[in-house]
Amino acid sequence: MAVHALIVGCAGTALTPDEVAFYRDLDPWGLIVFRRNCDNPDQVRRLVDSFRAIGGRADAPVLIDQEGGRVQRLGPPHWPKYPPGRAYSRIAANDPMVGREMARLGARLIAHDLKSVGITVDCLPVLDVPVAGSHAIIGDRAYGDEPGRVAAFGRAAAEGLLAGGVLPVIKHMPGHGRAFADSHDTLPVVEAPLAALEATDFAPFRTLTDMPLAMTAHVVYTAVDARRPATTSAKVMRQVVRGTIGYDGLVITDDLSMNALAGTLGERTRASFRAGCDIALHCNGRIPEMRAVAEQTPRLAGKAARRAEAALARIRHEAEPLDVEEARARFFDVLERADLKAQAAFAPSHALSV
Repeated sequence: MAVHALIVGCAGTALTPDEVAFYRDLDPWGLIVFRRNCDNPDQVRRLVDSFRAIGGRADAPVLIDQEGGRVQRLGPPHWPKYPPGRAYSRIAANDPMVGREMARLGARLIAHDLKSVGITVDCLPVLDVPVAGSHAIIGDRAYGDEPGRVAAFGRAAAEGLLAGGVLPVIKHMPGHGRAFADSHDTLPVVEAPLAALEATDFAPFRTLTDMPLAMTAHVVYTAVDARRPATTSAKVMRQVVRGTIGYDGLVITDDLSMNALAGTLGERTRASFRAGCDIALHCNGRIPEMRAVAEQTPRLAGKAARRAEAALARIRHEAEPLDVEEARARFFDVLERADLKAQAAFAPSHALSV
C-alpha cells in the first residue's frame, strides 16, 4: 500500500505511544526533526530508527533544517556550530574558489553529522536572493544578493550534501528574497514585475533544476497570481515552477502551519495539492493538527511517486571518502583566518563524535 504524501513532525525526543499509533495508521512519507527533538547523537539515532521501524521502510526520509547560523537544529556540545550562508561570500571576496570550496566542505561536514544519526535529507541550500529592505527572515541565510553568486554557492552546498549521502532541498521556490514580511507570521506580497523576478529571484532555481527536492515559498507574486501564495497557486506552480524554472523534481510545501496561509489546515492542504505540490509538510508535531492535514493528504502515486522514488535513488549509501577530523580542522581554520570565528565553533574532537 502506498504511503501518504506527507512529512510529519513529533513532539519530543522519543515517539509517544499516540504518535506511534498515528504514524502506523497513516504511514507518512517522512519525518522532520527540530531542536526540540535532538538532545544527543544516540538519542537522535534511536528516534530516527523508531520512526522507520513503524512503517518498515529503511529508506523512509528523515529531514532537518541544518543550514548553519540562525537555522541549525543540531548544535554544540555534540555537533559543531556552522556559519550562515553569507559567510562563504565573505571568504570568496578574497578568493572565489576558496569560498565555493568552503561552502561545499561545510555541507559535506554537515552531511557527515546528519548521516551518522540516520538523517538523510537537509533543507539546504537557501537559494533566495535578498533585496535592500527585505525582511531579515532570510538575511544572512542567503549566500549573497546576486543570483549568480547564490547559485554557485548553492550548487557547492548541494553537491557537498550529496557527496555525504544526504539529499539537499532547494528553497524557497520560486524565491523569498523580496519578501518584506516573515511568512511564519503573515503573508508576504511581492509586487515586482515578472521580468525582475525572472532575472533575479527565479534565476538560482533555474540553475539547480537537477536537484531532487524543492520547498515552496508562502509568498504572493502579484505578477503571476495576485490572490494566492506560491504554495497554493496553480498558476505559480504551472507557469513558474514547472514552466519558467523548469523544475521536474519533488516539490514539498513549506510548513502548512505557518500563519502566511489562510483557511483551516485541511483547506490549506487541499489547496496545496490542487496547486500541484507533491508532498505536504507539517512540522509542529501536534497530533490533532497532523490529523487534519492527513485527512486531506492523498496517497503518494503517479508523477509524485515517481519523483519521490527518483529523489531517494540519489542517496549515496557509501559516502564520498573524507578524513573528518582533518576536514573539520581545515574548515574552521579557514573561518578563523577570515575572522568568522564568532559565527561558528569548532568544539573539541571528542565532543563531535557521532
